Amino acid sequence: MMAWCRIHFNLNLSSPSDSALIPHTCHSHTPSSSSSSSLFRTTTRKISLSSAQRRSCVAVSSHMTMEEKPVSDNRMLVYVPPHPLIKHWVSVLRNEQTPCPIFRNAMAELGRLLMYEASRDWLPTVAGEIQSPMGVASVEFIDPREPVAVIPILRAGLALAEHASSILPATKTYHLGISRNEETLQPTIYLNKLPEKFTEGSKAFVVDPMLATGGTIVAALNLLKERGVSNKHIKVISAVAAPPALQKLSEQFPGLHVYTGIIDPTVNEKGFIIPGLGDAGDRSYGT
Repeated sequence: MMAWCRIHFNLNLSSPSDSALIPHTCHSHTPSSSSSSSLFRTTTRKISLSSAQRRSCVAVSSHMTMEEKPVSDNRMLVYVPPHPLIKHWVSVLRNEQTPCPIFRNAMAELGRLLMYEASRDWLPTVAGEIQSPMGVASVEFIDPREPVAVIPILRAGLALAEHASSILPATKTYHLGISRNEETLQPTIYLNKLPEKFTEGSKAFVVDPMLATGGTIVAALNLLKERGVSNKHIKVISAVAAPPALQKLSEQFPGLHVYTGIIDPTVNEKGFIIPGLGDAGDRSYGT
């Protein structure tokens, strides 16, 4: 029997301007040997944030319960799939001794797994019948008339999105180039290959390996919003996420879904996730 495990995260960001409580919810499939009861443990931990502007403290409270009720569309959801292969590739990425080709391959494999998880119960399908060698069979295919937009944010997003076409039968890829000022940490858009308007109901994967301060991903999502893509039709794919980025996304994009390999506790004054995995672009391409 397969059951849904729903993990609730409450991030309360204490800062000079008191921020609101931010709910996050993670879902994962877990096998259950009993249909009656399961035991889960409640934990609370504190996370320190640092940035050029302020130092803050995030209290993260989590608990896990067995549920089948759908989650409100107005809540941003953060998914950390508990798959051992995801943990493996995140570990390879973290290792400072990992050479560039292996790092890039690990990023691609992690992206494949996260997109597989993110596409569950989300892709449009068409049903019909076909003739197999042994008889007529009822079948279901991904609808090729509704390709998923895959939007990697250059340049590290290219590595994380590398295997998108191998797991998604129908895709269109649109590149976004966004750089971050190393002093102000503000994003600058230098390449935009998005269409002027997306068709109604379009689904999109926005692929950004590092969700640190949140400036880059917010800029990208605003471009999609301007072009008619709703929050509930966007899924963000990242290797590592941190609370400052999740804070911004939760405040500005209700209904958004984020899939990440891991959530790290800290962002330093230079805008890098700690412990993180370094500069994903430099380590992917050796420059």
